[in-house]
Amino acid sequence: MLRPLTRTGALSSLARPAMVRAPIRSLHCSRPVFQTTATSKLSRGSKFLKYTLATFGAIGLGATGLVVSFLVYDYCSYKQIDDCGDIDVHALALSPRRGGPKNLPIFDSWLDDTDTPEKTEGSNKPRLVVLGSGWGSVALLNALKPGDYNVTLISPSNYFLFTPMLPSATVGTLELRSITEPVRRICAAAAAHFVNASANDIDFKERLIECSQRDPVTGDTVNFYVPYDKVVVGVGSTTNTHGVKGLQYCHFLKTVDDSKSIRNQLVANLEKAALPSTSNEERKRLLSFVVCGGGPTGVEMAAEVYDLMNEDLAKHYPKALRNLVSVHVIQSRSAILNTFDHSVSQYAMDRFKHDNIDLLTNSRVVEVKEDRVLFSQADPKDPSKKIVKEVPFGLCLWSTGVDQSPLTKAIVKDIGAPDQTNRRAIETDPQLRILGTPLGQAYAIGDCSTVRTHVLDTALEILKTHIMASRTFSANVKETPEALDKRVHEIKLTVGEVKRLTATLQTTLPDSAEHFVRVDQLFEEYDADHSGTLSYSELTKMLKDVDQKITSLPATAQRANQQGVYLGKKLRKMASIGEAAYNTPVPYGDIDAAYYKPFKYKHLGNLAYLGNAAVFDFGKHGTFSGGLLGMYLWRSAYFSQCVSFRTRALMFQDWLKRGLFGRDFIAP
Repeated sequence: MLRPLTRTGALSSLARPAMVRAPIRSLHCSRPVFQTTATSKLSRGSKFLKYTLATFGAIGLGATGLVVSFLVYDYCSYKQIDDCGDIDVHALALSPRRGGPKNLPIFDSWLDDTDTPEKTEGSNKPRLVVLGSGWGSVALLNALKPGDYNVTLISPSNYFLFTPMLPSATVGTLELRSITEPVRRICAAAAAHFVNASANDIDFKERLIECSQRDPVTGDTVNFYVPYDKVVVGVGSTTNTHGVKGLQYCHFLKTVDDSKSIRNQLVANLEKAALPSTSNEERKRLLSFVVCGGGPTGVEMAAEVYDLMNEDLAKHYPKALRNLVSVHVIQSRSAILNTFDHSVSQYAMDRFKHDNIDLLTNSRVVEVKEDRVLFSQADPKDPSKKIVKEVPFGLCLWSTGVDQSPLTKAIVKDIGAPDQTNRRAIETDPQLRILGTPLGQAYAIGDCSTVRTHVLDTALEILKTHIMASRTFSANVKETPEALDKRVHEIKLTVGEVKRLTATLQTTLPDSAEHFVRVDQLFEEYDADHSGTLSYSELTKMLKDVDQKITSLPATAQRANQQGVYLGKKLRKMASIGEAAYNTPVPYGDIDAAYYKPFKYKHLGNLAYLGNAAVFDFGKHGTFSGGLLGMYLWRSAYFSQCVSFRTRALMFQDWLKRGLFGRDFIAP
């Protein structure tokens, strides 16, 4: 029996089948389908427009907010100097005492000794004097804890120079201010004092540093002493002349002034070459650029000059000059970048040949004239004979190795043999202490120093001191270290004893570790009589051969930075230990060795710019050579090594500016 509906036309949705519900809903549709589609398109368009306007509005508001915030910050940065009232200054900072071998003023205190709490705290701490403002010195300051020492940095330059980018700054790719950092800003962060002066000599007995400051206007010189408890020499190096005559006609590339001088010469040559009165022969000479030296600095400078002439010359100078430009690289070895892997060196040579950069390899500069370079090459007809050739130049750069600075020469001469015998650098032990000076008082880092790794001498010292005392090796137990000087040749070591000896050597001389990896093979190789032991003569031969395989540390910013970090951390640890380090008995009074490991250099690789390309040599980890990708990797590597956010920002700005507007090539 059918029941009437409870509500007219209101079937329950639950009682209605699904296939019936769908048609009913479609029957109630009030608008055609095509009208719905058009409306949805209009709706999507209006939403897109709305979101677009909202996005641009947000960006505009954000930009406006940033500008307003910057203006507020800029306004707040202009501060009126408040009256600081009376400032306490030590009497010796106003009236220094006199003394020392030359009876000069001795600066025991500084005007800013109490400017900050850290300086006040450090004024009563041991006096640490750092000479130089290069990579090693800055790395050391950054590694120290403010207040641990009374730190003073002495340098004739009041800035830190990012030397790897100096070729780029010379041709206007970067600005000089972008690769320099004020030293006083670095010193402020380390609570250190800064003295703008040159260190001329060090009296290691009196612990006095002789300094001089020259007035650039009057030429007057002020000489004085700075006392120290610990001194770190990081004065860098000069360019090696190799005894070649006529280098007064060459430019060097070590300082900001060198960079300015080269840029001025480049601009002057281009302007003179653009004059109608200049002969074509003279134009060729003016636009001939010669680089003496095929190392990283010389190669990068040649690449930067090529980039400048190729990318910017035709835009701002007569196009006729472009075909007259020539770049020459004179290299004494058979390849440029000869310290790099062979594949990297070959890539660089191929790249330069492609760019029409003239490579004069196996060539040695004989003399430099005012307008040309004379160099010798082997005679193709008779290799035993040399023929002299010449190449004219408008600018010549000399970049061939490093030599001692005046202070380095003075230190080496004062200490003398047998502690100082190297002709190019100050010799240090693996703890970076200057040989021939009291332990723990004088250190040297960076290009001005070299670590002595006399494996044989060190091994004999170990044998004469530790081995005989511990009775661990096959020697006459009645011998004493003193008597062993005469009878050391009687020592015979088994393979186990050689392993213990080499293990001690690796701890004392970390750079020798890689040569003692396979002691068993070394033992078999040098056990000439197959006796199962190494005699004194056999041991001596083995250690001498190992000594010859150990190469000296490279004179690079990478090495100086690592040494600065190492020494800063060591001095920081010594400060944390305090007087206990000096009151606790240690073997032979060697406090540094008792509390800290020797310095071990870790080679991270070499890199060089080749003109819109770059090469990388990572040693055991392989090599990489590439075009634009290599160039950006090269930029990234050095960008990450900047010492401050300021230099990073300026460097990025300069690269952006070069890409948009070209190089800003004007005389500085």
